[in-house]
Amino acid sequence: MPSANDSPSTSNDAPAPLQLDAIEARVLGTLMEKARTVPDSYPLSLNALLLGCNQKTSREPFMELVEADVVSALEKLKEAGLVHETSGGRTVRFTHNFQRGVGVPEQSAVLLGLLMLRGPQTAAELRLNSERWYKFADVSSVEGFLEELQERAQAKGGPLAVKLPKAPGAREQRWAHLLCGPVEAGAATPGAASASNATALERIARLEEEVLQLREAMQKLCTELGLSPFGQA
Repeated sequence: MPSANDSPSTSNDAPAPLQLDAIEARVLGTLMEKARTVPDSYPLSLNALLLGCNQKTSREPFMELVEADVVSALEKLKEAGLVHETSGGRTVRFTHNFQRGVGVPEQSAVLLGLLMLRGPQTAAELRLNSERWYKFADVSSVEGFLEELQERAQAKGGPLAVKLPKAPGAREQRWAHLLCGPVEAGAATPGAASASNATALERIARLEEEVLQLREAMQKLCTELGLSPFGQA
Protein backbone atom coordinates (compact mmCIF):
# COMPACT_ATOMS: atom_id res chain seq x y z
CA MET A 1 0.00 0.00 0.00
CA PRO A 2 1.52 3.36 -0.93
CA SER A 3 2.05 5.96 1.75
CA ALA A 4 -0.10 9.06 1.73
CA ASN A 5 0.83 12.45 3.16
CA ASP A 6 -1.48 15.05 4.69
CA SER A 7 -1.17 17.14 1.55
CA PRO A 8 -1.07 16.13 -2.13
CA SER A 9 2.35 15.26 -3.53
CA THR A 10 4.13 17.89 -5.60
CA SER A 11 6.28 15.32 -7.40
CA ASN A 12 6.12 15.07 -11.18
CA ASP A 13 5.71 11.31 -10.84
CA ALA A 14 2.12 10.06 -10.65
CA PRO A 15 1.35 8.46 -7.27
CA ALA A 16 0.71 4.74 -7.25
CA PRO A 17 -2.99 3.78 -7.00
CA LEU A 18 -4.19 3.24 -3.44
CA GLN A 19 -4.62 -0.47 -2.74
CA LEU A 20 -6.47 -1.70 0.35
CA ASP A 21 -7.58 -5.18 1.30
CA ALA A 22 -11.15 -5.88 2.41
CA ILE A 23 -10.40 -5.62 6.14
CA GLU A 24 -8.47 -2.37 5.77
CA ALA A 25 -11.37 -0.92 3.78
CA ARG A 26 -13.84 -2.00 6.49
CA VAL A 27 -11.72 -0.47 9.27
CA LEU A 28 -11.22 2.79 7.38
CA GLY A 29 -14.87 3.03 6.37
CA THR A 30 -16.00 2.41 9.94
CA LEU A 31 -13.81 5.21 11.26
CA MET A 32 -15.19 7.53 8.57
CA GLU A 33 -18.77 6.58 9.45
CA LYS A 34 -18.46 6.95 13.23
CA ALA A 35 -16.70 10.31 12.92
CA ARG A 36 -19.92 11.63 11.40
CA THR A 37 -22.68 9.58 13.02
CA VAL A 38 -21.44 9.31 16.64
CA PRO A 39 -19.01 12.24 17.04
CA ASP A 40 -19.28 12.10 20.85
CA SER A 41 -17.64 8.64 20.80
CA TYR A 42 -14.98 9.62 18.27
CA PRO A 43 -11.98 9.01 18.12
CA LEU A 44 -12.73 5.31 18.52
CA SER A 45 -11.15 2.87 20.94
CA LEU A 46 -10.03 -0.47 19.54
CA ASN A 47 -13.05 -2.21 21.09
CA ALA A 48 -15.51 0.33 19.66
CA LEU A 49 -13.86 0.05 16.25
CA LEU A 50 -14.13 -3.74 16.30
CA LEU A 51 -17.83 -3.53 17.20
CA GLY A 52 -18.39 -1.06 14.38
CA CYS A 53 -16.63 -3.27 11.84
CA ASN A 54 -18.76 -6.26 12.84
CA GLN A 55 -22.14 -4.50 12.77
CA LYS A 56 -24.93 -6.60 11.30
CA THR A 57 -26.56 -3.55 9.69
CA SER A 58 -25.25 -1.07 7.12
CA ARG A 59 -22.50 -3.53 6.17
CA GLU A 60 -22.02 -5.51 2.96
CA PRO A 61 -20.61 -8.06 3.31
CA PHE A 62 -21.08 -8.88 6.99
CA MET A 63 -17.75 -9.63 8.69
CA GLU A 64 -16.77 -11.34 11.92
CA LEU A 65 -13.36 -9.84 12.56
CA VAL A 66 -11.27 -10.44 15.66
CA GLU A 67 -9.10 -7.89 17.43
CA ALA A 68 -5.93 -9.10 15.70
CA ASP A 69 -7.51 -8.43 12.28
CA VAL A 70 -8.28 -4.84 13.19
CA VAL A 71 -4.87 -4.22 14.78
CA SER A 72 -3.09 -5.49 11.67
CA ALA A 73 -5.24 -3.31 9.40
CA LEU A 74 -4.65 -0.26 11.61
CA GLU A 75 -0.88 -0.70 11.40
CA LYS A 76 -0.97 -0.72 7.59
CA LEU A 77 -3.36 2.22 7.46
CA LYS A 78 -1.12 4.20 9.81
CA GLU A 79 1.88 3.49 7.58
CA ALA A 80 -0.12 4.85 4.64
CA GLY A 81 -1.03 8.01 6.56
CA LEU A 82 -4.74 7.22 6.44
CA VAL A 83 -5.18 6.58 10.19
CA HIS A 84 -3.70 8.32 13.21
CA GLU A 85 -3.39 7.08 16.79
CA THR A 86 -4.31 9.54 19.52
CA SER A 87 -2.90 9.61 23.02
CA GLY A 88 -4.41 10.74 26.28
CA GLY A 89 -6.10 8.71 28.99
CA ARG A 90 -5.70 4.99 29.43
CA THR A 91 -7.38 4.00 26.16
CA VAL A 92 -5.66 4.32 22.79
CA ARG A 93 -7.98 5.77 20.18
CA PHE A 94 -7.92 6.09 16.40
CA THR A 95 -8.93 8.71 13.84
CA HIS A 96 -8.98 8.60 10.04
CA ASN A 97 -7.24 10.97 7.63
CA PHE A 98 -8.93 9.76 4.45
CA GLN A 99 -9.95 13.01 2.83
CA ARG A 100 -6.55 14.67 3.05
CA GLY A 101 -4.58 11.45 2.69
CA VAL A 102 -6.27 10.52 -0.58
CA GLY A 103 -6.76 14.07 -1.78
CA VAL A 104 -10.50 14.18 -2.47
CA PRO A 105 -13.25 16.66 -1.50
CA GLU A 106 -15.58 15.97 1.39
CA GLN A 107 -18.47 14.80 -0.79
CA SER A 108 -16.28 12.28 -2.63
CA ALA A 109 -14.89 10.97 0.66
CA VAL A 110 -18.44 10.40 1.94
CA LEU A 111 -19.40 8.43 -1.17
CA LEU A 112 -16.27 6.30 -1.04
CA GLY A 113 -16.81 5.60 2.66
CA LEU A 114 -20.35 4.40 1.99
CA LEU A 115 -19.19 2.21 -0.89
CA MET A 116 -16.51 0.66 1.33
CA LEU A 117 -19.07 -0.20 4.00
CA ARG A 118 -22.16 -1.13 1.98
CA GLY A 119 -20.81 -2.39 -1.34
CA PRO A 120 -22.01 -1.31 -4.81
CA GLN A 121 -24.99 1.08 -4.81
CA THR A 122 -26.92 3.25 -7.24
CA ALA A 123 -26.59 7.02 -7.04
CA ALA A 124 -30.09 7.17 -5.53
CA GLU A 125 -29.18 4.61 -2.86
CA LEU A 126 -26.01 6.52 -2.04
CA ARG A 127 -27.96 9.75 -1.60
CA LEU A 128 -30.40 8.00 0.76
CA ASN A 129 -27.68 6.23 2.74
CA SER A 130 -25.56 9.38 3.05
CA GLU A 131 -28.19 11.44 4.90
CA ARG A 132 -26.47 11.06 8.29
CA TRP A 133 -23.05 11.73 6.74
CA TYR A 134 -23.71 14.55 4.29
CA LYS A 135 -26.89 15.93 2.72
CA PHE A 136 -26.58 15.99 -1.06
CA ALA A 137 -28.94 18.36 -2.83
CA ASP A 138 -30.14 15.75 -5.33
CA VAL A 139 -29.18 12.55 -7.14
CA SER A 140 -27.55 14.55 -9.93
CA SER A 141 -25.11 16.00 -7.41
CA VAL A 142 -24.17 12.49 -6.26
CA GLU A 143 -23.68 11.39 -9.86
CA GLY A 144 -21.46 14.38 -10.53
CA PHE A 145 -19.03 13.48 -7.76
CA LEU A 146 -19.08 9.81 -8.76
CA GLU A 147 -18.20 10.72 -12.32
CA GLU A 148 -15.33 12.86 -11.07
CA LEU A 149 -14.03 9.87 -9.11
CA GLN A 150 -14.34 7.68 -12.19
CA GLU A 151 -12.50 10.18 -14.38
CA ARG A 152 -9.80 11.00 -11.82
CA ALA A 153 -6.52 11.67 -13.57
CA GLN A 154 -3.60 9.24 -13.38
CA ALA A 155 -1.49 12.13 -12.11
CA LYS A 156 -3.63 12.06 -8.95
CA GLY A 157 -3.53 8.28 -8.56
CA GLY A 158 -6.16 7.25 -11.10
CA PRO A 159 -9.90 6.48 -10.83
CA LEU A 160 -11.37 5.66 -7.40
CA ALA A 161 -14.87 4.61 -8.52
CA VAL A 162 -16.45 2.78 -11.44
CA LYS A 163 -19.96 2.50 -12.86
CA LEU A 164 -20.81 -1.19 -13.14
CA PRO A 165 -22.76 -2.81 -15.99
CA LYS A 166 -26.50 -2.92 -15.37
CA ALA A 167 -27.54 -6.13 -13.62
CA PRO A 168 -30.33 -8.26 -15.16
CA GLY A 169 -33.69 -6.83 -14.15
CA ALA A 170 -32.17 -3.74 -12.53
CA ARG A 171 -33.45 -0.27 -13.38
CA GLU A 172 -30.24 1.59 -12.63
CA GLN A 173 -26.54 0.91 -12.75
CA ARG A 174 -24.60 0.65 -9.52
CA TRP A 175 -21.31 2.24 -8.56
CA ALA A 176 -18.37 0.59 -6.76
CA HIS A 177 -15.12 1.88 -5.28
CA LEU A 178 -11.71 0.87 -6.66
CA LEU A 179 -9.75 1.20 -3.41
CA CYS A 180 -9.38 -2.59 -3.28
CA GLY A 181 -8.60 -2.96 -6.98
CA PRO A 182 -10.78 -3.77 -10.01
CA VAL A 183 -14.36 -4.85 -9.37
CA GLU A 184 -15.97 -7.87 -11.04
CA ALA A 185 -19.17 -7.28 -12.99
CA GLY A 186 -21.01 -9.69 -10.69
CA ALA A 187 -20.63 -7.16 -7.88
CA ALA A 188 -23.48 -5.24 -9.47
CA THR A 189 -25.95 -7.75 -8.03
CA PRO A 190 -27.98 -6.05 -5.27
CA GLY A 191 -27.23 -7.04 -1.68
CA ALA A 192 -29.65 -8.61 0.74
CA ALA A 193 -31.05 -5.32 2.01
CA SER A 194 -33.89 -3.99 -0.15
CA ALA A 195 -35.67 -0.68 -0.23
CA SER A 196 -38.63 -2.17 1.67
CA ASN A 197 -36.60 -2.87 4.82
CA ALA A 198 -34.17 0.04 4.57
CA THR A 199 -35.98 2.06 7.23
CA ALA A 200 -35.94 -0.82 9.72
CA LEU A 201 -32.25 -1.41 9.11
CA GLU A 202 -31.45 2.25 9.70
CA ARG A 203 -33.34 2.17 13.01
CA ILE A 204 -31.35 -0.88 14.10
CA ALA A 205 -28.13 0.87 13.10
CA ARG A 206 -29.05 3.89 15.24
CA LEU A 207 -29.77 1.61 18.21
CA GLU A 208 -26.40 -0.10 17.79
CA GLU A 209 -24.70 3.28 17.76
CA GLU A 210 -26.54 4.34 20.93
CA VAL A 211 -25.43 1.12 22.64
CA LEU A 212 -21.87 1.87 21.53
CA GLN A 213 -22.06 5.32 23.11
CA LEU A 214 -23.42 3.86 26.35
CA ARG A 215 -20.63 1.26 26.49
CA GLU A 216 -18.02 3.98 25.97
CA ALA A 217 -19.59 6.09 28.74
CA MET A 218 -19.69 3.13 31.14
CA GLN A 219 -16.07 2.24 30.42
CA LYS A 220 -15.03 5.84 31.09
CA LEU A 221 -17.00 5.89 34.35
CA CYS A 222 -15.46 2.59 35.51
CA THR A 223 -11.99 3.97 34.79
CA GLU A 224 -12.68 7.15 36.79
CA LEU A 225 -14.02 5.12 39.74
CA GLY A 226 -11.19 2.59 39.61
CA LEU A 227 -13.56 -0.31 38.93
CA SER A 228 -13.07 -3.28 36.65
CA PRO A 229 -13.65 -2.48 32.98
CA PHE A 230 -17.29 -2.59 31.96
CA GLY A 231 -18.32 -6.07 30.81
CA GLN A 232 -15.61 -7.89 32.78
CA ALA A 233 -15.96 -9.71 36.07
